Amino acid sequence: MILADGGLCCIDEFDKMSAEHQALLEAMEQQCVSVAKAGLVASLSARTSILAAANPVGGHYNRAKTVNENLKMSAALLSRFDLVFILLDKPDELLDKRLSEHIMSLHAGYGERSPAVKKPRIAKASKIVETISMSVKECSLVSRLRLDPKKDADFVPLPGALIRKYIAYVGTYVFPRMSKPAAEILQKFYLQLRDRSTSGDGTPITARQLESLVRLAQARARVELREETTAQDAKDAVEIMKELLYDKYVDEHGFVDFGRSGGMSQQKEAKRF
Repeated sequence: MILADGGLCCIDEFDKMSAEHQALLEAMEQQCVSVAKAGLVASLSARTSILAAANPVGGHYNRAKTVNENLKMSAALLSRFDLVFILLDKPDELLDKRLSEHIMSLHAGYGERSPAVKKPRIAKASKIVETISMSVKECSLVSRLRLDPKKDADFVPLPGALIRKYIAYVGTYVFPRMSKPAAEILQKFYLQLRDRSTSGDGTPITARQLESLVRLAQARARVELREETTAQDAKDAVEIMKELLYDKYVDEHGFVDFGRSGGMSQQKEAKRF
């Protein structure tokens, strides 16, 4: 705040601060910070505006509680702010679609923003990868990764040194762009998650999940040294996410319960009621 004297001080994750809250009372009221160290007493100017962002307890804002209870913040500190805005993330089909389209458009030009690095010649390697990709039938990722004791009896794992070199090459030179078919598949799955995420006591489905899907799809394309993410890469990423959500959210009766990711399950909530 002293360094921002005469300007704007932006604080993120304001709810994660513990003892520092009390130190802000004087600075926000008197616009100065008193320091007493080694016998020296000084008053430093902190004439700055404060823009702070905080998350509610548990990741969800509870309308039945006050703002202080939701943020676990003292009333004295909250009164120092002139304006307090409550931003609620409610599933909106139109707004979610526009946001997902914006994120996908950013990743569509990812390869153009990648650093211009001279790529070594790997014509043989890329042809081998393309041949393998063409020979693999379009089926589930689980069935493709599962080893068959009869067909894969002579399967030999690649050496660790070769794997490390391969990953190092991919991380340095391969930056795939998001194709339109892949973007549509990821966007459709994200909108379905947002539409079904109606629980108020679980992990919220936000744009971070869409970013996770994009990273998984791009990683799938980078493994095969491709410059563009295909629809099959997007389907593989969706399948991985579905498997994760099934293990995380499905209850003992086979129903999807988004509250199981955090807070209380439906059974505990009914017992509490």
